[in-house]
Amino acid sequence: MVPIKHILIIDDDVTIGNMLEEVLTAEGYGVSRAYSGTEALLVLSARRPDLVLLDLMLPGINGDEVLAEIRGIPVIVVSAKVDVDNKVKLLLEGAADYVTKPFDTKELLARIAVQLRNASFQEPSGLLRFDDISMDTKAHAVHVSGHAVRLTKTEYAILKLLMQNPSQVITKSSILERISEDTPDCMESSLKVHVSNLRKKLRQAGEKDYIEAVWGIGFKMKEA
Repeated sequence: MVPIKHILIIDDDVTIGNMLEEVLTAEGYGVSRAYSGTEALLVLSARRPDLVLLDLMLPGINGDEVLAEIRGIPVIVVSAKVDVDNKVKLLLEGAADYVTKPFDTKELLARIAVQLRNASFQEPSGLLRFDDISMDTKAHAVHVSGHAVRLTKTEYAILKLLMQNPSQVITKSSILERISEDTPDCMESSLKVHVSNLRKKLRQAGEKDYIEAVWGIGFKMKEA
């Protein structure tokens, strides 16, 4: 089952936002909204979308500043500004694309599809994915189905190792050896507890099991 792609609309124009949400929902995307730059950063800290549609003229923190805070997520700027130099500046500063208002919805949907397809083949450095789990190893952030999951240092190290080797069974001794630098306090006697807590947190966020125990050997990521 392919996870639903989630798009965050950042726009204070309620009419345009409602129209975009209706169009995107009809196309099968999950949608969330933010109406100011400040709210956008709060939403992004709690849930990592697959793509962002960003207006520049926002109350509070403006769109340029929001763009500077976004890492590893394709951003399509949707703005009434038509100045070429402004477009070039934003593209150089990290925007994946630029669409001028008013826009044709078919064209916007095509641009969204292209960015999502490119993102699936060109994961940014430091980003690991398995099923609907994403891990940003630079930000030390984990999201499941778009929901942020808070992990302990040991739980994070275990999940990172398993996601780096998704098709392999990692033995208990290998896990202890390979995470010892980051979590020297993890012992064989406590490993089972750490893995159990990790599995529980992931299951609560995604409503399914992502890690399986291979009896007598170790653990691996669970294939769908």
